[in-house]
Amino acid sequence: MTMFASSATSSMPILTWLILLPAVGAALIAILPKSMPGLHRQLGVLFSGGAAGLSIYVATQFDTHSSGFQFETIQEWIPTLGISWHVGVDGISLWLVVLTGLIFPIVLAGIDPHGDEKSYTAWMLMLQAGSFGAFLALDLFMFFVFFEIVLVPMYMLISGWGYADRKYAATKFFLYTMFGSALMLVAMLTLVSLSAGDGGLTFDLVALAERQALGVNTARWLFLAFAFAFAIKVPVAPIHTWLPDAHTQAPTGGSVILAAVMLKLGTYGLLRFGLYLFPEASVHFAPLLVTVGVIGIIYGAIVATVQGDLKRLVAYSSVAHMGFIVLGTFAFTTQGISGSVLQMVNHGVSTGALFILVGMLYERRKTRAIDELSGIQKAAPIFAAVFTVSMLSSVGLPGLNGFAGEFLILIGSFETRRWWTVVAAAGVILAALYLLWAYQRVFHGEPTDADLETPEMRGSEALLMLPFIAAMVFLGVYPQPLLERIEPSVDALVTHLEEHTDYERPEDVVIVPSDEPDSSDEHVDESESEEEDH
Repeated sequence: MTMFASSATSSMPILTWLILLPAVGAALIAILPKSMPGLHRQLGVLFSGGAAGLSIYVATQFDTHSSGFQFETIQEWIPTLGISWHVGVDGISLWLVVLTGLIFPIVLAGIDPHGDEKSYTAWMLMLQAGSFGAFLALDLFMFFVFFEIVLVPMYMLISGWGYADRKYAATKFFLYTMFGSALMLVAMLTLVSLSAGDGGLTFDLVALAERQALGVNTARWLFLAFAFAFAIKVPVAPIHTWLPDAHTQAPTGGSVILAAVMLKLGTYGLLRFGLYLFPEASVHFAPLLVTVGVIGIIYGAIVATVQGDLKRLVAYSSVAHMGFIVLGTFAFTTQGISGSVLQMVNHGVSTGALFILVGMLYERRKTRAIDELSGIQKAAPIFAAVFTVSMLSSVGLPGLNGFAGEFLILIGSFETRRWWTVVAAAGVILAALYLLWAYQRVFHGEPTDADLETPEMRGSEALLMLPFIAAMVFLGVYPQPLLERIEPSVDALVTHLEEHTDYERPEDVVIVPSDEPDSSDEHVDESESEEEDH
């Protein structure tokens, strides 16, 4: 029986409602007249907030001892093609769903789109619905549909509410990701066709993983097609060039969602579909992908160091952070993969906060050029303090959330990818270099008259940043609630790799279930029994 068998099926299709609620909100806002200012935004916060509440409910009711999919809903969609509405959540997808639920109402409530509030809110809600669908889909066709749906709202947000070169950046983003998606579609149809044996056609993820009916070379080619599509979305170097342009030209809310949610579709796809569907190919190509990830860590850090635009610097930092996640994923250890999943959430929190702060700074000074800013801490010490915490979180300072994920990735990867990990560790130092240097130039130094007139953080802005700061501290001090839900599913995935390949995880990272005594416990029990008998 598969390690990913369902452990809980919800009588109420809560995951389906999680997808439908923001979609219904988007449709409702779309039909409302524009002559109702303020109502569109309020409805957007209401519907996205309702989805956030459902995501939190799922997290609180999640069985921490199960490695399988929970709250599943399976409904035939196109029976003749084996396509179904199949949604479920496990420890790998749970916190990405929660992050998606929480980040959208925060963005809608706290960030002004500066024009056409109705359309902006509707596209945001569609983007939230599509993101939920991609993280929850357990049918390949369904996943592909949602994977494509999210492209349209993000394209519209960048091109409609972005900055001077927004049309170019939006088009580049769309073309890059569409090319990867087309390649994945071909691979997906090939996989389903070649796997159709006595069981017939099916797009069901679990059923396809159980069949493992492909030849070695075929599976490797299909894995490369999937991996390339997800690598574009991550993105990894050298196919990352759309990201800095998209981040720089996107409105503040779009940049936050792009960093916190959309980039994770790539790393999540590698985990959910790459490793699960093609275990042998994943092991075979792991050195290549780890190398690409480490190159991204170093390259992203070096290029970030020389950026003159503060927002573009933060964008390149994402390339480096995503490299760490790829490294941990293809380390094939429970610590490494768990750290990658945790770091997906941590990156969304810390980088999302930095994009919001850069947006606030731009609204005050109408520039993001580092050379034009100096000594802002004297005029806005609270703003500087919040920026400091967010920046240190991104650096990976112990006590803040970035440290927990990077530490798990490094110790987990060191077991199986030792020399790659040594090189990747230099990325931590480089991250401190470019972020601290940028902070020093913007917030310290001798301020000009314009710098001294920079307004302090307002109460509403502080309220917007409060959940980010709270998450950074909580996840840095006590990440256990997340990890205890992540690790069972990750351990099942590693076991799946062991069962279908010649890979063996290092002995020191093998997890012994707490309800089954290990051999040493049995030895102690037998010794104690003999002593008592004597």
